Amino acid sequence: MSREYPIIAVTGSSGAGTTTVMRTFERMFSRESIHAAYVDGDAFHRYTRDELVRMFQEAPERKRELSHFAVEANQLDRLEALFLEYGEQGSGTHRHYIHAEDKRMIEAGYKVGTFTEWQSLPDCTDLLFYEGLHGGLVTPEHDIARHVDLLIGVAPTMNLEWIQKIDRDTKLRGHSQEAVVDTILSRMDDYVRYIQPQFSRTHINFQRVPTVDTSNPFEPQDIPTDAESMVVVHFRDPGSVDFPYLLAMIQGSFMSRPHTLVVPGALMALAIELIITPLVRSLLAQRRFR
Repeated sequence: MSREYPIIAVTGSSGAGTTTVMRTFERMFSRESIHAAYVDGDAFHRYTRDELVRMFQEAPERKRELSHFAVEANQLDRLEALFLEYGEQGSGTHRHYIHAEDKRMIEAGYKVGTFTEWQSLPDCTDLLFYEGLHGGLVTPEHDIARHVDLLIGVAPTMNLEWIQKIDRDTKLRGHSQEAVVDTILSRMDDYVRYIQPQFSRTHINFQRVPTVDTSNPFEPQDIPTDAESMVVVHFRDPGSVDFPYLLAMIQGSFMSRPHTLVVPGALMALAIELIITPLVRSLLAQRRFR
């Protein structure tokens, strides 16, 4: 059932491509004249980058227990409180985590790896859009997934996810490949414990699969292009999906199982818009006609 103020969450690990999916949502919201409140999951990290560096220098063994995937390294109580408040009242507080890509924020004086101040969400928004690591998290202490009306998973095949992360963190964030690989390995337990289970709770998963050799993701290589990929789209509730329409509209698509659609990688954005737009309209219609 849709809440008075719907929440859409795109969840996936760092380097998985969730930001690319977010851009598609932004275009759709603009076209549909939807005023969305945007929330960055990284804003709920508990520590700044410098704080983590100091902690790891003092106690290197803590690197495995304080990855960004881990519950202990995030203020998940604040995230869950935000979702609860927004769903009931359309309000809440958030902040922004500064990445190396945030040129305007850096020019304004913010340092990479720090946070802005907590502030109120914009007034009179139609829905909340979250993109981050924990949109579908469920633990004994937290049940963030229960607050989400539409949960989308973005999960490339593992090797492709690593290739994308290595490429981004070395080219855009200035890390060495050795440091990025060490990060991947150090947080693998948390990935299995906290990230992967979320993809069993999603309403829809988008998984990009390369059609070129990615058997050794730690060898320097270019990210497979969209034309060198297929996207596997899995639906929790296939009975609500108009598959004949999607197959007719997305050239080269086919069904591999009754609940799974496969589309060419170059048409992923089109597939997202065709699949998600009617769902978003339905969420807002239920809200507006109460």
